[in-house]
Amino acid sequence: MTLNKELLDILACPKCKGDIKLNTSENGLICDSCKLLYHIKDGIPVMLIDEAEALKD
Repeated sequence: MTLNKELLDILACPKCKGDIKLNTSENGLICDSCKLLYHIKDGIPVMLIDEAEALKD
């Protein structure tokens, strides 16, 4: 399930308040500044810093 473009436009990283983007497999949102992946579960983005996955460099 892909997120609505309007929702993606208003969402921001909860840690740095920066822009996020949909990852290539469309199952998470990536913050390039914080190097975090926020998972999408049942079509709902889980925007909790404690549940985000750190991305490898």
